[in-house]
Amino acid sequence: MARSMVAAVTAVLAVLAGLLPALPTQAAPAVNYTNPLVNQRADPHIFRHTDGYYYLTATVPQYDRIVLRRATTLQGLSSAAETTIWRRHTSGEMGAHIWAPEIHFINNRWYVYFAAGRTDDIWRIRMYALENSSADPFTGSWTERGRISTPWDTFALDASTFVANGVRYLTWAQSEPGISTNSNLYLARMGSNPWTITGTVTRLTVPTYDWETRGYRVAEGPSVIQRNGRIFLTYSASATDANYCLGLLTASATANLLDPAAWAKSATPVFVTNAATGQYGPGHNSFTVSEDGQSDILVYHDRNYRDISGDPLNDPNRRTRIQKLYWNADGTPNFGIPVPDGATPVRLRSHDLTTSYLRHYDYRGRLEANVAPLADSQFRIVPGLAGSGSVSLESTNFPGYYLRHRNYEVYVERNDNSAQFRADASFLRRAGLASAAGISLEAQNAAGRYVRHRAGLIYIEAVSGTDQASATFHLE
Repeated sequence: MARSMVAAVTAVLAVLAGLLPALPTQAAPAVNYTNPLVNQRADPHIFRHTDGYYYLTATVPQYDRIVLRRATTLQGLSSAAETTIWRRHTSGEMGAHIWAPEIHFINNRWYVYFAAGRTDDIWRIRMYALENSSADPFTGSWTERGRISTPWDTFALDASTFVANGVRYLTWAQSEPGISTNSNLYLARMGSNPWTITGTVTRLTVPTYDWETRGYRVAEGPSVIQRNGRIFLTYSASATDANYCLGLLTASATANLLDPAAWAKSATPVFVTNAATGQYGPGHNSFTVSEDGQSDILVYHDRNYRDISGDPLNDPNRRTRIQKLYWNADGTPNFGIPVPDGATPVRLRSHDLTTSYLRHYDYRGRLEANVAPLADSQFRIVPGLAGSGSVSLESTNFPGYYLRHRNYEVYVERNDNSAQFRADASFLRRAGLASAAGISLEAQNAAGRYVRHRAGLIYIEAVSGTDQASATFHLE
């Protein structure tokens, strides 16, 4: 009897495992995307559906419509045809400032949440919902389900939804009477349909830190990712210029999420402007997964310049961008920095020291675990500076600096465009010497010498036997 019960439980668990999406592990293969993904699209939301498509919707600069595109790959969204699925009203409600649409598939129907003002009061921003019962959101009709009501008839926007422990929640940003902020974050259970809330409304956070109150006192754009027994809620803070950034709230997956004390707030932002990489005001994010299901992908907008003429809301050039989200050994997310435009970077994990990565520190190449900052261990693999089929590794947080060898020691240094530098910074990409699943990098101008680690430092040396493992890396 006991044996049959164990077998039955095992069978049920196997079925459940098949239904659940694959969860990214700490070590996941590299992703290869090119940024920006889409120009002039802000507040991006990407939803991966069971039909094999990624669906992208975002704010358009004219603030007058809701657009949708899809592709079977994330990069394919760049060139995918875009369809307008709904336009603003010509009078009254839902007539202005059409902002931050999010698309979700709930109970076999499509829903789009968005914010809108009135034609006669464009700043009377409230939250609304559209519904489409068609299996294909590009067909059928979108029905207006009206305003999402909350306890206060005040400025409200950025509705998002998630399910935890079988309960569907709505999270959003709103101005609460009696609190002198532009918007705070709130959470409530959803009601009998996906455009109503029910029960207790919990205030999750109020912007108080300096980085939350630059220009405006803002907490908005909430988005949730669940991993490692915890629920992580990102949000955007401050004005929508170069001060815009991401904050983070964290709760245990088993906690009562409607208890404000269940949520811990990061004292510092987790994703900010980076002048070195030319990325300003990263924010209003969402999350999706890579095509192989093994990597979490951060979706967000930013600009590639700091200075804006006039009101930032009138500047059309926020772009949709994507990059890999990494995870620390303690199970918390590591957002890193907004990477440069162009090809996304990779990390090189050691084959034999499986929790250690190639990084630079004081411009010297090293191998270390728990690299901080993360970007010290991120490199773009680009066409070799010396050509002839070689590759070069460009530092992510020091663009224009490359991995190069000098006196058989490896450094990260600025490209001086000399023939010597170009040669020293070019490598032949080989199948991993210790594992074909990895790669090895042979110095183009020092045949037989490979990038390898020894005693925590990086060299180019000839390797054989068991030492080949120290010259083999896995791209993440």
